[in-house]
Amino acid sequence: MAVKLEFINLLVPIKTIEQKYPGGWQQCLKDNKELIGYSVWFDEHLLRCGTMNGMDIYLMLDDWKRLGFKTHLGGKRPTKWIDVCVVEAMFADEGVPCSWLVVDGDTAYLKGTAKGEVIDHYSFQ
Repeated sequence: MAVKLEFINLLVPIKTIEQKYPGGWQQCLKDNKELIGYSVWFDEHLLRCGTMNGMDIYLMLDDWKRLGFKTHLGGKRPTKWIDVCVVEAMFADEGVPCSWLVVDGDTAYLKGTAKGEVIDHYSFQ
């Protein structure tokens, strides 16, 4: 499966969430329940949290850091993504390297898995 990219996307493997998020994947779903189907959606491998402006993505990255995730190398200008990945939909092919993610046009999926069905906000309505 794959997730649809819109505007600015923060992507996290569910496997990593299970290991690092306080309370695991189920707690992450509870914490984001009001956003699922709006700015948050997921497939069987990836969680996608989205925003339309750069300031919000910095705030999201700070939130994930506080939860114990190693977000990236390179300070305020990332040079490599680690536990999360930020992809701007309009510039998806020009982004910072992320070793576990495949970006294919306006979709993304976990490397080593099939692209398959594309999940977006309509998938949750």
